[in-house]
Amino acid sequence: MTVDGLTDVGGVLVGHATRAGDGWLTGTTVVLAPEAGAVAAVDVRGGGPGTKETDALDPRNLVQRVQAVVLTGGSAYGLDSASGVMAWLEERGRGVRVGPDPAHVVPVVPAACVFDLGRGGDFRARPDAATGYAAAQAAHASPPGRPVAEGCVGAGTGAVVGTLKGGVGTASTVLDSGITVAALVVANAAGSVTDPETGALYGELFRGGRAAYPAPDVHAAAQARLAEVAGRNTPPPLNTTLAVVATDADLSKAQAQKLAGTAHDGIARAVRPVHLLSDGDTVFALATGDRPLDTGQPLALNEVLAAGADVVTRAIVRAVRAAAPVDGPGGTWPSYGELYGDTRAARRS
Repeated sequence: MTVDGLTDVGGVLVGHATRAGDGWLTGTTVVLAPEAGAVAAVDVRGGGPGTKETDALDPRNLVQRVQAVVLTGGSAYGLDSASGVMAWLEERGRGVRVGPDPAHVVPVVPAACVFDLGRGGDFRARPDAATGYAAAQAAHASPPGRPVAEGCVGAGTGAVVGTLKGGVGTASTVLDSGITVAALVVANAAGSVTDPETGALYGELFRGGRAAYPAPDVHAAAQARLAEVAGRNTPPPLNTTLAVVATDADLSKAQAQKLAGTAHDGIARAVRPVHLLSDGDTVFALATGDRPLDTGQPLALNEVLAAGADVVTRAIVRAVRAAAPVDGPGGTWPSYGELYGDTRAARRS
């Protein structure tokens, strides 16, 4: 049974730690790899990234497998949450063995952050090591096959996409070969996810030419509402879309890096403009290696690469659709659902 999410890749677990209220609107999301770790790579396209341990993922470097990936709010301050995840992993002896004692390990935990400072009202309310530890524990406690929570949770708690509330979304697919490819995204982009002329979601324009179009009067009302709240929000100086693309295919680090790179196409389909100087767009790729690529099929990797971009696009759409509106001391961000309702029943060829 699949849940159309990142945890459809066997052994991969997801946990959120969410803080909202009393000045908080932020959180951390942890993706735990299987106990043996996962081959990992990264591709950074935005001009303002906030990351940790990404150099270790270069195919030319020593590290082959990681134990977890951290996506967090709090801008660069929030990267401290990765320390909590490292502590959680060290307690369980999971990491690169560096000494004679089995407990002598260094967990490899790459991380990336989104900008959400002050969106709950308190600039100093941001994730820390305790937040990361809690998210790792939540991932470990989640039973296999459980759907991944989406919307305003974890690193998506304070996320904003253009003038709309953003959040966390996830999606997966199973290829004809039996290989699973899945993505989890934190949608927090400076660009827009909606066509200004119609209100349709850009990410839904790639579903075989069929998109969900709001009624013209609904779109006009939505535009009026967005114009009304625009003056209440301070334009964010930095934004970022983060993604983890995972597969059970047996990939090398170089192949995983290619997957991370092509997965950025999925962001570009759903957000316009994208990869700006004020963005920190970062995609991690994880490969558990449970299923071999068909060596008799030279283009087998291409199917995985294409699927990675597709699931990222769908995950962004799901993040936006799952987000709830926020009206608080740090700003007012309507949600797509609040403005347009569920437009998926309305199709136009």
